[in-house]
Amino acid sequence: MKTPGQPRLGVNIDHVATLRQLRGTPYPSLLDAAKLVEDAGGEQITVHLREDRRHIQDADVVALRGSLKVLLNLEIAATDEMSQFARKIKPDWVCIVPEKRAELTTEGGLDLEKHEKRVSRIVKELSSAGIKVSLFVEPSLKAMKATQKMGAIAVELHTGRYCLATQNGLGKLSQSKAEKELNRIRDAGMLARKLGLHVHAGHGFDYENVRAVAELMDAEGKPLIEEYNIGHAIICRAVIVGMDRAVREMVSAVLAP
Repeated sequence: MKTPGQPRLGVNIDHVATLRQLRGTPYPSLLDAAKLVEDAGGEQITVHLREDRRHIQDADVVALRGSLKVLLNLEIAATDEMSQFARKIKPDWVCIVPEKRAELTTEGGLDLEKHEKRVSRIVKELSSAGIKVSLFVEPSLKAMKATQKMGAIAVELHTGRYCLATQNGLGKLSQSKAEKELNRIRDAGMLARKLGLHVHAGHGFDYENVRAVAELMDAEGKPLIEEYNIGHAIICRAVIVGMDRAVREMVSAVLAP
């Protein structure tokens, strides 16, 4: 059983919608998938409403907002269209992410220096509407300070480079890079905590590489990362063993690494 202070698992169900959109069918149902996540111990549903609507549609977010028993985390780009939509739907969380139309998936954290004014304005709009806001950023000390300055209450650390290294995606340098990136995640998370920010993490996690991150502790001996948002690995595992087991296994990996 989960004890106070342990992290929550947010399950990104974008790729359930990807399967649906491939053929324009009414199935698989996002609501059914979300219900399975809830029953299996997931504490949050995460969806990314992209500009090109390649998977999640506006109507999906509306339907989820009306039916979820757990938290809804909406990932959006820092645009006026998305800010307006989020303020209308009022998810529990909004995570502002970078977005490129041609990318297969998010390729890195927000460039907070380049987009400071726009991101700060969007954060203020969402916060004024009663929505909790996180920024998807690189695990750097500079990004932690910038996030606090812009008024967001949480960072979501981009763990893509760490995960790629753990999956031997960097050749002979993979092991040393994985250790370096894990240290960056720890150092950034520790500073974020000192600055009063909530610390979330996501991108590229699988059932093994998430464990080393889940073992990171803060100055008080509590888990450093408060929330994980994981999608691709869980959906891929669900194809083989079903959504219930796939989610339960990831909950176990996060809570008892």
